[in-house]
Amino acid sequence: MAVPPSYADLGKSAKDIFNKGYGFGLVKLDVKTKSASGVEFKTAGSSNIDTSKVAGSLETKYKRSEYGLTFTEKWNTDNTLGTEITIEDQIAKGLKLTFDTTFSPNTGKKSGKVKTAYKREYVNLGCDVDFDFAGPTIHGAAVVGYEGWLAGYQMTFDTAKSKMAQNNFAIGYKTGDFQLHTNVNDGSEFGGSIYQKVSDKLETAVNLAWTAGSNSTRFGIAAKYQLDKDASISAKVNNSSLVGIGYTQTLRPGVKLTLSGLVDGKNINAGGHKLGLGLELEA
Repeated sequence: MAVPPSYADLGKSAKDIFNKGYGFGLVKLDVKTKSASGVEFKTAGSSNIDTSKVAGSLETKYKRSEYGLTFTEKWNTDNTLGTEITIEDQIAKGLKLTFDTTFSPNTGKKSGKVKTAYKREYVNLGCDVDFDFAGPTIHGAAVVGYEGWLAGYQMTFDTAKSKMAQNNFAIGYKTGDFQLHTNVNDGSEFGGSIYQKVSDKLETAVNLAWTAGSNSTRFGIAAKYQLDKDASISAKVNNSSLVGIGYTQTLRPGVKLTLSGLVDGKNINAGGHKLGLGLELEA
């Protein structure tokens, strides 16, 4: 078996069917470029149709593959600056170390994080440490896999309060065209998802969630159909009668347009439906 996914990526195929190709209530522009020297630039901007709030971000990334180094600088309209340095496959094969710092000039707030990840056949381990003046917070995760079966554990320990802040378990099964994922978060939230690639053009997903103390089960159904090599349509509906539709069209190489809409099936005449427009440029 190949390297299993990280804990955060368990059930990712189903999540992508539900999330990608939509942008309800937003007008978005994403631009990706790469200089001759190898520096990658990623610029993103969005405007909320309801609040008219505009947000933007700029990210630059430079890789030195021969040394396994990646330098990333980030800035957003909240005036938060971030620096990330990653070292991969240098100290040991499969080991990835990341040093992540953020600084807000307006408030003077600083934060730092050290991330470690170790990936080999059958196992994927991760440990992140958030540094805080009151005491660091430790995030740990482990996923093991064998013959398509996956089992994972995720925890968060708050050293300032000396208590476990998060305690999650997950079990899944993965083949080439089928994925099953179930999880229990803090012993009170239960969830599951199923992903199936029906054909080369059609992908479907189902998710379910239930919280202890609640009598209702939340569920949704989603599908993505590839119309041709340049266009696809996505649709999803949940038990709250929210219906989402998305259409993605590659206008030309490096130019992608996304149109989406969300309809409240219980209040069709009352309004409140949302539209979205996204444009991705890459050169």
